Amino acid sequence: MNVSDTDLPGVKLVEPRVFGDERGWFLETWREGRYREQGIDAGFVQANASSSRRGVLRGLHFQWPEPQGKLVWVSSGRVLDVAVDIRPASPFFGQWTAVELDDRSHRQLWVPEGFAHGFLVLSDQASFHYLCTRPYRAEFDRAIAWNDPQIGVDWPIDEPDLSAKDAAAPLLASYTADQLPK
Repeated sequence: MNVSDTDLPGVKLVEPRVFGDERGWFLETWREGRYREQGIDAGFVQANASSSRRGVLRGLHFQWPEPQGKLVWVSSGRVLDVAVDIRPASPFFGQWTAVELDDRSHRQLWVPEGFAHGFLVLSDQASFHYLCTRPYRAEFDRAIAWNDPQIGVDWPIDEPDLSAKDAAAPLLASYTADQLPK
């Protein structure tokens, strides 16, 4: 597998080895030792999957005070996947990076603790998968406005399909330093 750094230190793009023939393909989506050798030392405790249609934007989400690291990928369709550094003491605070994930490249994105995460579905439908380092806790679930001008994510859509929670999400500036990851 090939692992490369993104614009944000800690966020990594993973290109797994894909074995294919006329019958289809096979790949490993996670192997602890192999990923640890590449700087992704994560103990996953929860796996999630979602299915969404074109124009659905999920995010920008984070969990605090029990932050989650996430290894994410798409098994069908195509998305624009975004990570935002929300650690107030980080020199990259408020900066974002984005990559396209799809069912052809099989690329994965490692989003470590301390980052908000979101994605926009670019295909007619997408199946999205997450491995998480901590269990979901509804009482710690947080969101930041997808179109926060302080962050300035360059989403290729003006009016995404949002959940009520995401439509009402506050700006990053509304959080105090003690409400964000260290």
